[in-house]
Amino acid sequence: MWWSISPGRWWEESPMLDVHFDASHAVFREKVRSFVAREILPFVDDWEKDKTFPRELYAKAAREGFLGLGYPEACGGTPGDIFHEVVYTEEIIRCGSVGLASSLGCCAIALPPVLALGTPAQKNRFIPPVLKGEKIAVLGVTEPSGGSDVAHLQTTAERKQDHYVVNGSKIFITSGTRADFVTTAVRTGGPGAGGISLLIIETNTPGFHASGNFEKMGWHASDTAELFFNNCEVPAENLLGEENKGFAGIMVNFQKERLLLALEAQTLAEMALEAAMQFIREHPEASGSQSLRHRLAEMATQVEAAKCFNYAAAAAIGRGENVLKQVCMGKNFSTAVCSRVIDHALDILAYDGCLVNPFLERLLRDSRVLSIGGGTYEIMNGVIAKQMGLR
Repeated sequence: MWWSISPGRWWEESPMLDVHFDASHAVFREKVRSFVAREILPFVDDWEKDKTFPRELYAKAAREGFLGLGYPEACGGTPGDIFHEVVYTEEIIRCGSVGLASSLGCCAIALPPVLALGTPAQKNRFIPPVLKGEKIAVLGVTEPSGGSDVAHLQTTAERKQDHYVVNGSKIFITSGTRADFVTTAVRTGGPGAGGISLLIIETNTPGFHASGNFEKMGWHASDTAELFFNNCEVPAENLLGEENKGFAGIMVNFQKERLLLALEAQTLAEMALEAAMQFIREHPEASGSQSLRHRLAEMATQVEAAKCFNYAAAAAIGRGENVLKQVCMGKNFSTAVCSRVIDHALDILAYDGCLVNPFLERLLRDSRVLSIGGGTYEIMNGVIAKQMGLR
């Protein structure tokens, strides 16, 4: 699978991109590449067919320090900066299965609210086992009644002395069929964002049930479930932060989540470009076509523009800056680039690109959800407009 471990990628010599990386990032990139080549590539096609991957892959990734990126060492985190997270995201996506990469990294959206709002006891209890790969944590926000309308979620949690009684459901939950606990958005107060709290709900709680794995267009190696809460009694000590103040804990996720989605999109676009270039190299009669050369040049320009945009946003996040507008722009731009470049690559490969299961066909299916996850294209534009002062 040349696309996953190619040592001489066209973009690695770009001074505009290299400015963000040092020797430690290069070493780390090789570490992730080796992991992907050893632990995933030989098996990924079978895992895609089986619609799952072995749970022990979490522990293997944890031993390499991958799950601990972005977390304090006191919680079992891995030393590094934002660009170590960028490197990991780019390289793990090159396993050829976005679903696998997303399921393996589901803690990246489940644990930040625990880190931001949790007490020392909650952090010590819930974070280290996940970063060691011993437990799987997922985020439960999206509901059947309205995916992007977070402020109007309907799952309720009623306080009863020392516990909450939770009723409702969540849908499209990545790794939901085998999660050990769910960082769950619930309604404890009135309507709107001001009535939302966050509860950690362990999946062995009576009244909790997860559906079977959904059949999906893409992300086949990712288990995706609907979660049901039927009079689940959750200890009050599992409340994150203050009651009715959970919306801020949800929002703390979005800036980095959207950046990671943008990085995934740019990487898929890059892989599609490489597939098209490889096809041209293997079919020299096509290389003389000026229209093909121009199309490849346009594809490369779009991919590099996306990378420059996303790396600039990552650098700002690393400096502690609020780049909500830029991250939303980067997500919309990168997912649009991803769609265009994959489409152009399919045109170049023609019938070879349209066969079931080959590389580009999977890229096409896996890429589609990236413009939806973390907020749709329209939601991103609404945030951008608001940040521009437009009401």
